[in-house]
This record gives sequence, structure tokens and C-alpha cells, in this order.
Amino acid sequence: MREIKATGLDALKLATALLQRARLADPLAGVWEAADVQWWWRSPRPSDEVEKIFWLDDAGPLAGVLLTRWSEDNWQCDPIMVPHAEGISPETVWTRALAHAAQHAASFDVPVSDSEAAVRDLARRSGLTAGDTDSTAWLDAANRRPAPSLRDGFVLVDRTQRPNAPHPLRQRNGEGVAQRLAQCSLYDPALDLAVETADGQTAGYSLYWFDPVTKVGLVEPVRVEDAFQRKGLALAMLCAGIERLAARGAQRIKVSYQTEIAGALYQAAGFQQESTTTWYRASAK
Repeated sequence: MREIKATGLDALKLATALLQRARLADPLAGVWEAADVQWWWRSPRPSDEVEKIFWLDDAGPLAGVLLTRWSEDNWQCDPIMVPHAEGISPETVWTRALAHAAQHAASFDVPVSDSEAAVRDLARRSGLTAGDTDSTAWLDAANRRPAPSLRDGFVLVDRTQRPNAPHPLRQRNGEGVAQRLAQCSLYDPALDLAVETADGQTAGYSLYWFDPVTKVGLVEPVRVEDAFQRKGLALAMLCAGIERLAARGAQRIKVSYQTEIAGALYQAAGFQQESTTTWYRASAK
């Protein structure tokens, strides 16, 4: 067992390997997939150059502490450990995670799966305050539903067809989003979808991630612009993305959401809610 610290793309590579190993050890444990942390890479953040802690054995990363700064006063801390791993205790990883985060932020959030009682107990014993919750749903790819057709006047495209066009995500994630996504090992431009009008206007977009190591697909994000709501575009686009994930070899597909409206969309595509996550807040004393 050895401890190292890493930043930038080196940390992203280690976090990817750690989360892949965790998913292989348990098909449901934890909060995140490797593709989640790659999705977080879409925009430059000051936390890119903040050191992340990793513990490695001969097989690679066994545990780690990730820090992500979403805004000036919004930090996230993720203690991650391969389930049933030996050589380091969950208490050690948790304690180091809180101490490390406290060096950089006056307050921060720690997401904890409500199905993991031991981690939930650590959060409560550490004096963290329970806050917002979100839901996670899964879909067996074999049970996917046929993709409904788009309405007349709309067409589905992917980034292989528009490699040099402005990325639909740029308005919310910055002009460099296409370049940042291209740096991610799990990014596939054929799984980067958009719905366009006949005159080329973007009506909606969605991004799908396939992890060939775990055979898990991830949906992140799905959005239809306000002017094009209630036309069935989100469901058609979502089912088309799921079909592409299945064609890549995804066996199970995951999505997380916070609102009932989003939950209804994913349920219409066949997803079943399987867990919830609570965000615990740690504040400076």
C-alpha cells in the first residue's frame, strides 16, 4: 500500500481507475461511476490543480479523496473506497477526506448513498448535517424500450456528424467544453447527441457514456430547451441514446436525478429507482 497525490488529468485517470475497480467489486455500491468524474471534467475549475489523495496497492488505486469546486462557495468532497478492500479502513479514508477538504473550503458537501449504513453513520458521527437528496435509477439494457420517432421537423444528430460545429453544451459549460470532453477516455462523440430543427437550431441535447471495463452506461446530461418542451423530444432522444449504449455493449445503464419531472422521464424509458443519495454538509466550526 502506498499513498500518492495527483492533480489535473493525472488525478482524473486515477479516479477513473478507482471507480472502475469499485464498480467491478460491487454492482451497486457507492454513488459515482467512472464516467461521472469524467463528466465533471467538462469545464476548467480551480479544483483541477488541488491535490487529490489516492492509496494504491499492486493492482492500482484502492481508495481516494476527490475534491471538486463547483463555484466560489460550493465544494464537494468524495471519499471513495473499493468495497471489501483490505489494507486501509473506511474510517481512515473518511477522516483524511474531511481533513483534506477542510484545508481548502470553509464548508463542503459529501454525498452518501442512503443504502450504505456504515458510511451514513460516519457522516452523522462526524457532525455533518443532512441536506438535499437525489435518486438513482438503473435499467437493464436487455429491457430497454423502443425509441419513439421524432416529430416531423426534427432530426437526431451526433458529434461525428458535426465535429466542428459549436457544441450545444458551450452555453452552460464554456466555449472549451468540446476540447475538455475530448480529453476524457470514456467520451465517445457518437454518444454525444442533439436534436435539431430543420434550420439547424438546437432543440435539445444529451450525452451518454459507456465504460467498457464495467459494461455500465451512464446518462449525463439530458436537456430540451424551453421553446421545444412537451414535444416528446427528450424521451425520443433518451431512448435513442440507450439504444446506442446497448449497441456498444452496455449491460446496465444508470441515471441520477433530483426532480419528479426528471424521474417521470426516466421511468418512461424503463428505468427503475434503486437508491437515494443524501448530501451532507460540513461547515467550519
